Amino acid sequence: MGAHLGLSRQAPAGMTAQPPVLVVGAGPVGLTMAHLLAARGVAVLLVEQNATTSAEAKAISLDDESLRTMQMAGLDQAVLEIVVPGTGTRYFGRKGQMLFHARGPQPYRLGFPFKNQFAQPELERVLLQALKNRPEVEVRFGTALVGLREGETTIAELDSGEVEVSWVLGCDGGRSTVRELKKIDMTGTSHREVWLVADTTGDHHSERYGMHLGMPDRPTVIVPGRDGRCRYEFRLREGEAAAGERPEFGLIQQLIAPYRDITAAEVERAVTYTFNAVIADRWRDGRCLLLGDAAHMMPPFAGQGLNSGVRDAANLAWKLAEVWHGRCEERLLDTYEAERRPHATAIVAFSERLGRVVMTSSRLRAMTRDLLVRVARLTGPGRRYLEEMRFRPRTVHREGVVLGQGGLVGTQLPQPLVLVPPGLRPVLLDEALGEGFALLGVDVDAVDWARTTELARVRRIDVVLGDRLPRPLSERQAIADADGRLEAALGAARGRFVLVKPDRYVAAVFTAADAGSAAQLLRAFIRPTPAV
Repeated sequence: MGAHLGLSRQAPAGMTAQPPVLVVGAGPVGLTMAHLLAARGVAVLLVEQNATTSAEAKAISLDDESLRTMQMAGLDQAVLEIVVPGTGTRYFGRKGQMLFHARGPQPYRLGFPFKNQFAQPELERVLLQALKNRPEVEVRFGTALVGLREGETTIAELDSGEVEVSWVLGCDGGRSTVRELKKIDMTGTSHREVWLVADTTGDHHSERYGMHLGMPDRPTVIVPGRDGRCRYEFRLREGEAAAGERPEFGLIQQLIAPYRDITAAEVERAVTYTFNAVIADRWRDGRCLLLGDAAHMMPPFAGQGLNSGVRDAANLAWKLAEVWHGRCEERLLDTYEAERRPHATAIVAFSERLGRVVMTSSRLRAMTRDLLVRVARLTGPGRRYLEEMRFRPRTVHREGVVLGQGGLVGTQLPQPLVLVPPGLRPVLLDEALGEGFALLGVDVDAVDWARTTELARVRRIDVVLGDRLPRPLSERQAIADADGRLEAALGAARGRFVLVKPDRYVAAVFTAADAGSAAQLLRAFIRPTPAV
């Protein structure tokens, strides 16, 4: 029998009396998903075949979008306690010279630092500890999923017994049991290059950025962490070590020697591995859905493996909660893959390209890379392309819960500071948006607002631009610009309405005359309110 935490066999008062959602896998994605669902009043059973959380520092970087997702579950402050508020990635050339420092498009654009280093065991402990305050969640460690039966009900066969569940979420990694039980294949490429990863303590590095050293004789990645921790990654040469075998300390010492002296006791973890660039052929099968590495695996060079999984959780959690509570039709869940697969596929391909360019062992390719970067940095657009990481694929929802394309539509709304009456204390935008759909009227009048009554179940917010005070209104929330960034984010939508989804992506931008089309978009998914 597995260990239990936060037992909640019956849904808390006020929750729908139906079976819980089964989350398989208590890694960062599974733990995050459990929090997001519980925050929306969904009963969750979280199972993990291992006896406890991971002791291995696998993922090491959370981006600003992932921290914004943690904010949705009330976890941001706890997570910020264990991360290094980072400043991006610094890339070096074939002779060790700095090429450029990629800091992202704008500091705190989403309300948090752009890139943040952390230790996965610490993150998992923080997320698990916080689950103790979630009566909606039951956690069972030492419990494996061994079978599934789907019919009128969904039965999860655990090695500790059977349990009826409403939905099954495969957050169980690259060797996903859920994916195997559903006989879902993965398509892509397995790479043969062997890398050695060493997590160390007692390190002198104090940089708040990762370092990619593009020296073709020994491509290397260095990521400093907190309290003297540091991750080293080295591309191995033929014959130095095989993938999957435990590397000898002598090899580790030799590789790290150019950067520090080290003892065996200062090596917390060292593994050799190859990587995959693969996507699951489908992400939903019946009442089972895949997230994170169960749905997509990628090379580590873009630092987007875990972050892509957290994006999956943010996208799926609100949709599953709406379906579980009976407020939306099941077809809403089909928009999960439609919205997430294109970006995950692009990020997998991008990670491969970045590895071939930045971590190349070809002297000619490294020389060409350095020359092209040097030329690009001679121009303003070239510098911005590199330093703002415009080469990284943007997340844009072109299908799913969206109306039209272009402009803000399908993109994630930034999170500036806003002023909220009556106190006018600056707060992050998401605090004003709430957890559901939000309809922002950007400098629109009462007549235009009156033409949006067809849009049901949305939080209505007056957006006041131009250094003006927001007026308290009984029928709507009001917000104003605190520092100019709200104007930058929404100025182009002045005089129109912006419909924001619960995951903070923009579903539609429209005038009052087109409010009916936006209402029709929502009616495609929202169940009518039963007549009393």
